[in-house]
Parts: sequence; C-alpha cells; structure tokens
Amino acid sequence: MAEPNTEQAPQAPQEPMPLKEAGRRLLSYLQPHWKYWAISFLFFTFGAAVEPIIPALFKKLIDSGFQEGLKYPIWIVPVVIIGLFLARGTLNFCGTYTMRYGVTAVVLDMRKDLMRALLRADARLFSQISPGIAVNKIINDPHNSVDVMGSTAISIVKDAMSLIALVGYLLYLNWQLTLISFVSMPLLAVTIKQVQKRLRMVGQAQYESQQRLVNTVDDNARAWRVVRTFDAAAFEQQRFDQEATQYRRWTLKQTTTSALITPMTQVVAAFGVSIIITLAILQASKGASTVGDFVSFVTALLMTISPMRHLTDVAQPIAGSLITARGAFELMDSPAEPDHGTKEMTTSRGELTFERAEVHYEGAPTPALQDFSLHIPAGQTVAFVGASGAGKSTVVSTLLRFAHLKGGRITLDGVDIEDLKLASLRRHFAVVSQDIVLFDGSVAQNVAYAHPSGIDRAKVEQCLRAANLWQHVSTMADGMDTGIGTNGSKLSGGQRQRLAIARALYRDAAVWIFDEATSALDSESEAVVQQSIENLRHSKTLILIAHRLSTIRNADVICVMAEGRIIEQGSHQSLIARNGTYANLVRIQSADGPGEQNPAAADTASSQPAEHPLKKYL
Repeated sequence: MAEPNTEQAPQAPQEPMPLKEAGRRLLSYLQPHWKYWAISFLFFTFGAAVEPIIPALFKKLIDSGFQEGLKYPIWIVPVVIIGLFLARGTLNFCGTYTMRYGVTAVVLDMRKDLMRALLRADARLFSQISPGIAVNKIINDPHNSVDVMGSTAISIVKDAMSLIALVGYLLYLNWQLTLISFVSMPLLAVTIKQVQKRLRMVGQAQYESQQRLVNTVDDNARAWRVVRTFDAAAFEQQRFDQEATQYRRWTLKQTTTSALITPMTQVVAAFGVSIIITLAILQASKGASTVGDFVSFVTALLMTISPMRHLTDVAQPIAGSLITARGAFELMDSPAEPDHGTKEMTTSRGELTFERAEVHYEGAPTPALQDFSLHIPAGQTVAFVGASGAGKSTVVSTLLRFAHLKGGRITLDGVDIEDLKLASLRRHFAVVSQDIVLFDGSVAQNVAYAHPSGIDRAKVEQCLRAANLWQHVSTMADGMDTGIGTNGSKLSGGQRQRLAIARALYRDAAVWIFDEATSALDSESEAVVQQSIENLRHSKTLILIAHRLSTIRNADVICVMAEGRIIEQGSHQSLIARNGTYANLVRIQSADGPGEQNPAAADTASSQPAEHPLKKYL
C-alpha cells in the first residue's frame, strides 16, 4: 500500500542534547547504585595507600642496608615486597569487581527504560529510525557508554588516589621540589583542553557514521530477496564498502587524536620532571639529602607518571561514552504515544461510527481523510476499495489510533474512541494484514501471543484447524511447540498468513480488519482466507481492504474511496447496476485475468458461509 499508514512526516531535526546534559542523565542512573561506587572507592583508596609505601620502603632499605648495615633478616625483603604488591593487586581486584557489578546494573536499567520507551513511542518514530538502529540503541549503546564510563571511572579513581598518595609522599619528602613540579600543570591543562575539543567533534562524526553503517547492514538483512532478485549484490557491496571505509576514516581520526594526548602530555610533563630531578641531584651532591632520600624521591616521582598518563587518556573514552549515551537518551526521550483516554470497555458489540472524520498528515498537501462519515452496525461486513492513496489504510489507522483525528470523531458502541484507554480500545480489534509479522517462538506461542491467560492448547488447536493450518502443524516434529524461525521463516507464505489468521481467531475480537490480506497469496491460500471471512460474517464486524475485488464482492457494504472521501457506497450488485467507478474497476480486473468475473456474472456470485469451528468463542 502506497498511502500513509501510521507515520507522519518527520519533524525538522532538533539540536542534539548537550554532552553535559547527557552526563547529568547518565549520573542519574548511577546514583541508585551508589553503594557499589562507595565500596569500590574504599578498595581503591586502600590500594592507593600502598603506593607510597613502596618508595618509602626503598628509602629504608637503602639507608639501612647500604650505610648502617643490615638490622633485619634478609628474607624479610622479598616477603615484604611480594606482600605489598599482593595486597595492592587484591584491593584493586575487589575495587574493579565491585565497580563492574554496579556498571552492569546500570546497563540493565538503561536497557529496560529504552525498551519501555520503544514500546510506548509514538508511531512517527518508526518512520525516522530503522529496526537496526533501534536494536543498536537499545542493546549496544547502553553497554558501550556505561561500560566505557565504568572502565574510565576505575582508572580515574584508582589512578587519582594513587597520584594523590604519591604527591602527598613527595610533599613529605621535599615540599619545595614538589611545588616546583606543579609549574607545568597550566600548560598541561591547555593542551588537554584543545585535544578534547577535537575529540568531541570527531567522536560525534564517528557515531553518526556507525549508525549509517548499521542501517546499510539492516537493509540487506531485511531485503535479501529483493537484493538477489535485482542482482544487486555488487551494488550493495559497494554501498557497504563506501560506508565502512568512511567509518574507518573517522575511527582512525579519533584514534590519532586520542593517541596524541599521551605524547603531548608526556613531553610537557618531561620538562617538569627533568627540572626536578636536576635539582634533586644538586641537593644530594651538596649533602642536603641522603642517597635513600634521593632514590625514594625519584622513585615516587617516576611512579606518578603512569597514573598521570592514564588520567590524561580518559578524555577520549569519556567523550565517546557521552556521545553514545546521548544517542540512547534521544530514543528514551522520544514522544510517547498519546493515551489520554480514561474509560475501559470490557466487551464490545463492534458497532462503529465515523462522524465527519478528518486526518491530515504533517507535510501532506491534502488531507488523508476529509469529511468522512460512515455507520457500521455490529456484525456488518464493510469493504473499502480505491486507488493507492485514497485513504483506505488511514481508516484503519484512525480506528486503532495510530493516526490522530484533526476533526470529527469516531465511536465504538457509541463511545468516543478518544475517551477509551488505548489498551481497552485495541483489545476489540484483530488485524490480518499483507505485512505478516510473526515472532521467533513456537506455533502455540504465536497463536496465543501476549494473551493474558497464557496458552490454552485446546483453543490453539481449534484456531489452527479453523485457519486450515492444523494438518501441517500436526506433521511438525514438536507439533504446536515447533519453532517457526525469525518472522516465520520456516513456513511458506500461505502458512504464515494462516498462522496470522489463527492468532486473530485466538484473540476473539469484536472487529476484524483484513488489510490486503490476500494480495500476496496464491489461489489456494486466498481461498482459505476468503472462507475464514465468510465464516466470520455476521458474527463479527468485518472491515475488508483489498485491491482484489474477488475477496470483497460478498460484503454487505462496499465503499469506493478517492482523495479521502467515500464517492460510492452500496452492495456489489447495486454498485454494478450504477455503472460507476466500482463497475469500471470490476471491468478492468475482469480484463486483466481470469480471477475476476465480468459484472453480469458477478451479480450471481456468492458463497454460503460454513459453520465456524470456533462458534462457541464468537
């Protein structure tokens, strides 16, 4: 169907969320798990306290061992050294594990909220993002952002605490030289700030390129039949290669920018370290400090280089993490589907009334529905025909409130559908469409999909029999417990359609909608769908949308639509007698193939409805 269905024209792109706001949002997910961060902080603090003990130990060993002679057993030396490193390693391990435990809890919370946002999002969202992008934002973005942020947090806490402990020890040893070493800090800060600015720009471009690459793979995974039918493998490979190459370029730019941080900061830091060591040597040569003091000071000073280098390297992962988190939060902030109704409707007769309904999609030059009025009594079968874009599917979308009225109203059993809660409204509709959607599970799970009372195996079998699918299901290895694959990939087209009918039968709704349900089926499968329609006539309200007029000629009322209006309305016989648009459509289809009878013969075409196998459920 070429006409608008659930989507509205995309809105103008909004300004991206500031990274500071993304960081604040991310922090709100971290706060509920503060106990893990506190415990981790304590472990890293104790681990950092071990750091200055190592150069202090060297001072003691050198001063006492080389100058005064040994005053302790020699075997204590390896025991103490090994014990210090073992204690530091154990404390760092415990801190890392505790931090990771909290990180995985945050990722789980974000994924739950993202999935909740997707399930509640307004229909227009699905015209703006592909399924692949949605998967990436829900599965990968939380992990990539929080996991990287967790690793960075570990580095910051561990290295910052170590650096603070070492600087404190340096101040204790020689505060004058230590303060001199701070001279290079302003230059270091300016260098890091300039690199961070470029990192944010390159990181955003890399993230957007990754999304485009995901879209390309998603297109080919979904449309593989079309790609092979059009012999487009080479074209798609070239499209993928170009986008993958572009992504690689941005990745290399990000890597280059990130890699520059370490040598640039090391060169700046080297000026300060070289000055300090030179002054320390001068002091030692003049007898102002012992050999142990000198070795201890230089050792502690050199030990500060590693945590300083790690701390300067956190700029790139933090920027990348915030950019990724921003993408996830943008999905989370997608407008929810409006649900302002307050009324519940537990049962329904299926009586529908359109009162001058009007629907106008954003950006569309003309209304999709205008001045549309129609009364459908309970149990009546109504068919909508017309050219693509006439408004047929918009009628269905407004009934289910996927599209929203700009004027007029629609009632179900006399109650305005806008006053009903969405869940209460939609439980009274069953839809069998051209675009069949099945789930990766068993036959029974698909038939009883999301039913509040679970799976009634006897009812599942009855529904499968009524849909003329039981004979095939009974031959499967595990019967109705057999998996059907992704979107029913293990079933034929006709079997997938029959399974969709069985699912609708299980729902036992008051209003059934067949939206181009036979357009892609062979004659045998089409006959099964037509028989299902005949079996349901007068026990359910049926709405039929079809281009094949053979499926709707027995409808009680046929509505011919054009430009969002009903231009002809009546039974098949009365419309043929009128010799208007509908009669012309019948003549055209009769000339196109043997599947349609001519108008004269069509007057006598009818079929007697068989007794429905699920009569007791209807």
